[in-house]
Amino acid sequence: MTTALPIPNIELNGGTQIPQVGLGVFLVESGETERVVSEALEVGYRHIDTAAVYGNEAEVGAAIAKSGIPRDELFVTTKLWNDRQTDARGALEDSLEKLGLDRVDLYLVHWPVPSQDTYVSAWEQVLDLREAGLTSAAGVSNHEVEHLTRIIEATGEFPAVNQIELHPEHQRQELTAYCRANGIAIEAWGPLAQGKSDLLTQPRLVEVARAHGKSLAQVVLRWHIENGTIIFPKTTRRERMLENADLFDFELTETEHAFVTALEAGRNYGPDPREYGAN
Repeated sequence: MTTALPIPNIELNGGTQIPQVGLGVFLVESGETERVVSEALEVGYRHIDTAAVYGNEAEVGAAIAKSGIPRDELFVTTKLWNDRQTDARGALEDSLEKLGLDRVDLYLVHWPVPSQDTYVSAWEQVLDLREAGLTSAAGVSNHEVEHLTRIIEATGEFPAVNQIELHPEHQRQELTAYCRANGIAIEAWGPLAQGKSDLLTQPRLVEVARAHGKSLAQVVLRWHIENGTIIFPKTTRRERMLENADLFDFELTETEHAFVTALEAGRNYGPDPREYGAN
C-alpha cells in the first residue's frame, strides 16, 4: 500500500474533512475505471468522485476493495441521479451495493432539474440519509443561487458542498460568492474547461508556467487551489495523475493569479442547470 499524496484537507461545514484534490471518473469508460481508480490509489490519491449515472460505481468499488487501504483513509463521493429524486434512499442503497461500502463520505443531489420540481424533496431525503449514517456529509451539484436559496429556506440546512462547472473562462462569481458567504464548499468539475477551449495555450499562462517550471495545467489547477476550490482534474494516465496533484510546492504571485482570473469569458461548456433535464 502506497503513502497518500501530500494533499491538504478542507473542513466542510459539518466537520467532515475532504481532500482538496480528487480523482473524478466521469466519462471513464466501462472496463477502464477499475484500472484508473486502482492506479490513482496506488500513486496516493485518497479521494474518488463518482455518480450513479456514470455507470462505473461497481468498478470503483472493486478498485477500493483490492487496494487494501483502510476505509477511514478514503473519501468517496457519489450522486443521486435525476430519475431517483423521489427515492433517494433506494438510490443510495443501490450505489452502496455497487461500491461495496456501508456509507459514502459525501452524497450529492446531482442536478436540480427545476422542470420536475423534486429537488427540494431530494435534498430533504439526502439530509435524512446523513442522519441515518449512510453518508457522512450532504451536498448538491449544479445548483444555482435560486436553487440553493430554496432548499435552505425549506430545511434550514446548508449543503456541505456545491459541485459546479468552474474554470478560468467560467468563474461563476455570483454563485461562488454566495456559497462562500454561506459556508458551502465549492467543488469544480471541468477545472481545465474539459479540454474544449484554448485555455491551455494562453501566452500569459505559458510565461507563468515557464517561470515556475510547471505545466500550463498545473498553473490553472494551482489557481483553483489558491481560491480554496476542491478539484477533480480528469485523467486516465498515471503520469498525469501525479502531475495534477503536484501543486503544493509553488505559489502564484498576485500578478500571476490575476492573469488567470482575467481569462473570465462567461463561457460554459456543460449544460445550463436551469434547463438541464427539462421534459
